Amino acid sequence: MPKTILIVEDQQVLREIMKEYLLDEGYRVLEASGGSQALELFQENEIDLIILDIMLPELDGWSVCRRIRKKSNIPILILTSRSDEDDTLLGFELGADDYVVKPCSPPILLARTKRLLESRHIRDSGDTLSGGAIMLYLPSRTITLDGKLCSLTHTEFEILAYLLNNKGIIISREQLVTRIWGYDFAGDDRTLSSHIRNLRSKLGDHANRIVTVVRSGYKFEDQP
Repeated sequence: MPKTILIVEDQQVLREIMKEYLLDEGYRVLEASGGSQALELFQENEIDLIILDIMLPELDGWSVCRRIRKKSNIPILILTSRSDEDDTLLGFELGADDYVVKPCSPPILLARTKRLLESRHIRDSGDTLSGGAIMLYLPSRTITLDGKLCSLTHTEFEILAYLLNNKGIIISREQLVTRIWGYDFAGDDRTLSSHIRNLRSKLGDHANRIVTVVRSGYKFEDQP
């Protein structure tokens, strides 16, 4: 079955361009011109990824992202015409996985989309990764803390899985960025820091298992 992508963009011309590129790659595409319509389509369909514009009529992209994150860890790629870095960081805090600044190149947008979709199928070592009271289940993409389910975004899950799969090993920031976003990553240093901060917040009492190694990167420790 082809992957289903929901494009949420109020500019019809831009929406049609993105749709054409995605259809040519074999994806199934749904379209929404506003936030309310996007939420309706999300509720009614099995969607694999959302391309979400921020400036939308009725209900903006921030609100859409926030509501979807309460129910799903589906990959969300945000589109923004704003160059303010604080807007991008807000998107990450609300649960977005990646972003592209408009006007954007359709091939670049397609590459980012493929990267997010493909990373959901990466399997490193069996079906389960663990570290102390943290259990991460790869097939279902779920995580438990002390036996209780914990909700992570797509990118937070990928970061934790990579660190767990390399317990005790220092992973450089460059390695993490390349693993999660690829060599063509266009973000800055604060992007990874924002995701790590959000991940630690969700890990609660277990946050200190993700150790920052000054001028080197990060590592996961079984015994913090």
